[in-house]
Amino acid sequence: MISFSHQLNISTEVMTLKNFTRDEIASLYKQHTDATGQIFEEEVIDFIFEQTCGQPWLVNAIACEIIVQILKLDYTKTITAEMAQTAIQTIIIRRDTHIDSLLSKLHEGRVRRIIEPMLMGEDFYDFLSDDYYYLRDLGLIKKIDHKILPANPIYAEVIIRTLTYGTQQKFMSEKPKANMPNYLKDGKIDLNILMCEFQQFWRENSDIWIKKFQYKEAAPHLILQAFLQRVINGGGDLIREMAANTKRSDLCIIYEGEKYPIELKIWRGEKTLKEVLEQIAEYMDTFGSKEGWLLIFNKNPEISWDEKIYYQQEIAEGKIINVFGA
Repeated sequence: MISFSHQLNISTEVMTLKNFTRDEIASLYKQHTDATGQIFEEEVIDFIFEQTCGQPWLVNAIACEIIVQILKLDYTKTITAEMAQTAIQTIIIRRDTHIDSLLSKLHEGRVRRIIEPMLMGEDFYDFLSDDYYYLRDLGLIKKIDHKILPANPIYAEVIIRTLTYGTQQKFMSEKPKANMPNYLKDGKIDLNILMCEFQQFWRENSDIWIKKFQYKEAAPHLILQAFLQRVINGGGDLIREMAANTKRSDLCIIYEGEKYPIELKIWRGEKTLKEVLEQIAEYMDTFGSKEGWLLIFNKNPEISWDEKIYYQQEIAEGKIINVFGA
């Protein structure tokens, strides 16, 4: 078991250690409580386990960030889940050495061959390949029921932010005033306006922007996420769910307690719409949402933009689905 303190500088060798269980995290944090009297709320332990899946470096780094940077070594203050959320965002943005060393691998071809289908929900079955074992041993991915997923939600977030960083910066320089208030109506996001704006952007710029991406197959998904991220930077959260062998890539914007589920799909023929309507209805159930948004990318160069760009509303399992083509 690793013992942490504000003086400990945990190196990248921690990547090779076995992940902690929830009880092991509680035991680790109790060592700090026994030594200082500082209390961790039970919700903090659950939240950190959920976000890290027990990755040792992250478990330690989050606690150290709270104790040292947020609370300034004031052991009289109780550690809360809100503090943990703040610490996680700081670690993601700061890209500490451990995270940076992992993300530097994203430019390797053997890494892209695994990460790209995961981003898109595409099929991957070569679980005996050296590429798969390499990423698994690095601790970037995990396999559950024939699905490849990011090893934990924090890694999922930093993977997307790394791959879209340049795109977000370009968006911010070209449209610096694009932020959440521009898309609000009666306190709620008018996501149809936002999606229409993306459709127009995609029509005018997709060929140019895709050429800039190393992950060309996943470029539509990545560019949309960068487009949305630059808006919600003004408020709100963007939840990303991705896994190879699911044939889907899911997003959900959360703003002022309201949830806006979005599903991304590549057009694979006439069966695509029926198949994905069932999927997004299922995804919406996880958020208790009655309205959702579906964006279908058509990569066929023989189809005109006038045919690719459309909007229609569908009903699936009693839910409203706003369907946008791009």
